[in-house]
Amino acid sequence: MSMKSFPRPSDLPVPAGAEGWEKIYPYYLVFQDSLKEIEDEKFWFCDSQHWPTVFKPFETIGGEFAVKCLGQYNARHLMIPNANGIDFRIHHGYLYMSPIPVPEDQIAARLPEFQARIGHYFENWDSLLDQWRTKVRGTIDEMETLNFDRLPDMVPMDDIFSGKAMDGSERLMENYDRLIQLAYQNWQYHFEFLNLGYIAYLDFFNYCKEIFPDIPDQSIATMVQGVDMELFRPDDELKQLAALAVELGLQSAFANTDDAEATLEQIAAAPGGDRWLAQWEKAQDPWFNFTTGNGFYAHDEYWKENFSIPLGFIADYIRRLDEGQTITRPTEELIAEKDRIVAEYRELLDEEQGAIFEAKRQLAATAYPYVENHNFYIEHWTMGVFWRKVRELAATLVDHGVFAEAGDLLYLNRNEVRDVLFDLVTSWGVGAPQGPIAPAYWPPIIEERKQIVAALKTARPQPALNTPPEAITEPFTRMLWGITTEQVQSWLEADTDNVTGLRGMAASPGVVEGVARVVMDASQIHEIEQDEILVAPVTAPSWGPIFGKLKATVTDIGGMMSHAAIVCREYALPAVTGTGNASTTIQTGQRLRVDGTRGTVEILDLEDTVPEVAGPGAHSHEHATAVS
Repeated sequence: MSMKSFPRPSDLPVPAGAEGWEKIYPYYLVFQDSLKEIEDEKFWFCDSQHWPTVFKPFETIGGEFAVKCLGQYNARHLMIPNANGIDFRIHHGYLYMSPIPVPEDQIAARLPEFQARIGHYFENWDSLLDQWRTKVRGTIDEMETLNFDRLPDMVPMDDIFSGKAMDGSERLMENYDRLIQLAYQNWQYHFEFLNLGYIAYLDFFNYCKEIFPDIPDQSIATMVQGVDMELFRPDDELKQLAALAVELGLQSAFANTDDAEATLEQIAAAPGGDRWLAQWEKAQDPWFNFTTGNGFYAHDEYWKENFSIPLGFIADYIRRLDEGQTITRPTEELIAEKDRIVAEYRELLDEEQGAIFEAKRQLAATAYPYVENHNFYIEHWTMGVFWRKVRELAATLVDHGVFAEAGDLLYLNRNEVRDVLFDLVTSWGVGAPQGPIAPAYWPPIIEERKQIVAALKTARPQPALNTPPEAITEPFTRMLWGITTEQVQSWLEADTDNVTGLRGMAASPGVVEGVARVVMDASQIHEIEQDEILVAPVTAPSWGPIFGKLKATVTDIGGMMSHAAIVCREYALPAVTGTGNASTTIQTGQRLRVDGTRGTVEILDLEDTVPEVAGPGAHSHEHATAVS
């Protein structure tokens, strides 16, 4: 008998050792006993697509800013008639979301405002998008200027002569406040165009469904594919560097890219190495502001700060080139297929319908690239600078004896860090011999929080909470996350004890068979071998360099407009997204048949499996960095 509801938040057992987890997050991010009746009535789904691992307290900033700013463009900027924002809570360390509908009696009144506002954007798309890039780059540039220097032993004499009359501690606090505000600023900019990209695509999508009732979702997606996206530019730079290395005969220099310094020295000493290094330098600004993760976590590693990452990808591209493989995306074939499908459907329409169809398609095609491109500017570039500045601040606090190690800062929320800074500047300013109170106050709290976070990581999150609605109609929830009525029902009916196959979103067409490689986070992508099928909770857009090696992709969450779906279509790679639990059901080494046209995944050899299984908490492995 299938379940009719997912567990309520209060029904879920707290992982051993994580008791009292609620107190490590701000009060407004956790479910409240006093609001239980209201919160249990709402359907919540886990956004493991963007936040696949447990939050440390400071890291909630990304979830808070992103979901708040997404909502403001629905509810306050664009006045989308049928969709307000998304309510959100953290439960057991994971982010859950609940779309907020617009009451029926308010929809009509919002429509004129909505039409006027989106009309302004679509009529001035190119100039406004240029303005957007300028705004975003200005925020990043200002963030780069912020510094968190150690406080001096005494005020410089120049400040006495100038009459400055401040001790410099104000800069430490002002720069911290400004860092938070600049991150918030670029998250507001993030959504200025994103919702419009979805709106344009959904308008085209709905029109196609109206005039072609039986059209597959994939055929609609195909009609806007084959576009040049800035998000692919970092990967394209690596491909060009690999091709140049082969042209110059530098392959032997890439034998051990884990030692980036030695690799670059070997290249420099080789004939033609100076030419390669010049292109390498040119590619870094801005395209190496890229992470193997998604930018939401402090442990994400950036190409700019760890050259072994891009060098390793280049080495793999060199191998594939030497084997005679094609490493470029099949853009010409994608465009040809797009043109063929557009022409076939266009022929079915009369002149008036055809004009409307083409106008809506062109608008969707114009706005569609932003759905991916924004990732580079915000999640990767902005957040890369943000986390670097956080590490600089943490190092200064360690230098002043506030924390024992830089990573301790992450176990405080951003408001608690502000209190710590005032504690520091107070003790420093008055010359207190014992120094700040923090070293006496925070260590046991930080240690407890570290244990709680580690304990929370031992359990995978529930895909959803409470009773789903009879129909899920909110467009972004369906298209981005793949949370559809049918998919939620399949999660409820899943028999985890007798799984022979999975059903998800038919995200990118094609049928293949191959061996599974389960990857729970970015730190494992180097394990992927040629022609394997990637199975993951979610993929990040930055995993582009490994897509050319794959036969197919399967994810736990994601809809037709998710990053995984879009990237797979641009690589002509079959994909099934939104399966709910593929990453914990399938084992590395199992043979799969992935049908990205129908949205099914069949496990072909249930008896013959590899014993090495990703156990509880495997998804939370992180690289060690200065702040981790």
